[in-house]
Amino acid sequence: MEKLNFRTIINTEETELVLGKIELNLGVRLPIDYAENSKIVGVFLQGQLSACYMLITKPGLRSLLFVPDEIKKSHKFFKNETFEMMEVNGLWIGPALKSPSLQLRVWWHLIQDIFMSKKRFVLLMQNSNNKCMERFMNMANPAHLYEGAPSNMAGECTHKTIRVSVTTRWNIVLNAPKYLRELLQRQQRAQVFSQKQNYLRSLKQTESEFA
Repeated sequence: MEKLNFRTIINTEETELVLGKIELNLGVRLPIDYAENSKIVGVFLQGQLSACYMLITKPGLRSLLFVPDEIKKSHKFFKNETFEMMEVNGLWIGPALKSPSLQLRVWWHLIQDIFMSKKRFVLLMQNSNNKCMERFMNMANPAHLYEGAPSNMAGECTHKTIRVSVTTRWNIVLNAPKYLRELLQRQQRAQVFSQKQNYLRSLKQTESEFA
């Protein structure tokens, strides 16, 4: 099995590398000061950055900036203290991690990190480009707080619409098995497809020998 190296990113050069990957794949350039206030986990395969995610457990949660003030005033969730919250951002799994088993290791590492944060609430953001976050939100079974145009207070260029949701670390753990089942099913389908391809190649080779 190919070895994945999980490493917390702390230097500026690798932080810029992560932000570049996120911008290239998700279409959003996250601010450097926001990134430096986060725990950035880079996932390396054969020395190359192949996946990443960011966990923010300190004040300055970006997801809260996207929610309009009128929603914050009317929704009971926002009566909770921000120190009870964390957020997940910058979630990206690149094409180099093709096999479900490699992807599973990234998901499991992310779940462990979230759980060990011991925060009561986990905020999640998703735009149309971030399919990894969409899968994670399906697994986390979150409650939607806001979906629509982001508040102008968020500052930097972003997507026209964004979804902000909230879940708990326990909810993520309890719902994880359904996504694990999906990954195992994908792995089984990949194995069946590979067997069919090998059979067809073998059949074609046999036909050419007798031609």
